[in-house]
Amino acid sequence: MQKDFEINVIGLPLAACSKNPLTGFFRDGSCNTCAEDAGSHTVCVVMTAEFLAFSKYLGNDLSTPRPEFSFPGLNPGDSWCLCAGRFLQAHQEGCAPQVQLASTHQKAMEVVPIEVLRLYAAQ
Repeated sequence: MQKDFEINVIGLPLAACSKNPLTGFFRDGSCNTCAEDAGSHTVCVVMTAEFLAFSKYLGNDLSTPRPEFSFPGLNPGDSWCLCAGRFLQAHQEGCAPQVQLASTHQKAMEVVPIEVLRLYAAQ
């Protein structure tokens, strides 16, 4: 798998999202992507209890540890590379988490308008 260019939504080199827990489609700590990343794991977010409950309700339990997949489970405050479509859905439902723009891959803008990402920009 060949990574796409590592550029963020503000046109600069992509910054790391999280090494602990280790995130990303490639599990390299960054929201890198490639043609095989069907979910577009490109939006670096800061988890909230509200979003974790929303995701669990939709069938993607991100808070429960899954040791068999080396997944520690996420907690509020953890950063994570989220699927762009799920972020947009959370925005539409009023429970989107904050976004780290410097760590969000430019490919996210194929799904989520930059204006929406900026609404949730972490300070």
